[in-house]
Amino acid sequence: DAGLRVGLTSIKLNDFLKKKWRWSPPVLLSPPGETHKNWVIFPEKIKGKYAILHSISPEIQVAYFNELKFKPGQYIKSSHNGVYRKNCWDSWMRGAGPPPVKTKYGWLIFYHAINERDPGKYKIGAMLLDLYDPSKVICRLKEPILEPDEAYENNGFKSGVIYASGAVVKNKTLFFYFGASDNYVCVAYAGFDEFVESLRKEVKPKLRRKIIRQL
Repeated sequence: DAGLRVGLTSIKLNDFLKKKWRWSPPVLLSPPGETHKNWVIFPEKIKGKYAILHSISPEIQVAYFNELKFKPGQYIKSSHNGVYRKNCWDSWMRGAGPPPVKTKYGWLIFYHAINERDPGKYKIGAMLLDLYDPSKVICRLKEPILEPDEAYENNGFKSGVIYASGAVVKNKTLFFYFGASDNYVCVAYAGFDEFVESLRKEVKPKLRRKIIRQL
């Protein structure tokens, strides 16, 4: 009844590894009566502070904190200025997906978006943000890295909708996880260095994809 809100909880590393699920009580970060989603925490501090990316619609908004402890009534004010990007595929409803992935050139951000001319399709894009000031966009692909063109992405509870969910680099391979039509959990993968270099050159990276599980 108080809106769709963003919360924060944590667990100690040793408890997580031992599968002792001693999570801290969740704390709400977004104000009541508002709708917010797709907030992510940078995986390491920036200039000695924790950083939370809470909006990319369309400006990049990052909040900084000395510690991730919030008092009752302490909220992050996030906003959309009502201005949409023009003449581009990602003009509407952009939201970050996985936590940022650090590269030597900048923070790799995956996000999902739609175009006002094709509002029924969610597509996934990528961009690099400055390592020390992530409110600055270094480069952004002019086309999506993934769009719903497979049958399993267009037949389901939310047909035509794919959304970024997770990303990890292992053995120099980037594994990028995404949901499809609210029915499938999928992964796309590519060489990490090749992917980043393609992004820097504003060339669409080549990704292979695979269904992991049907929900």
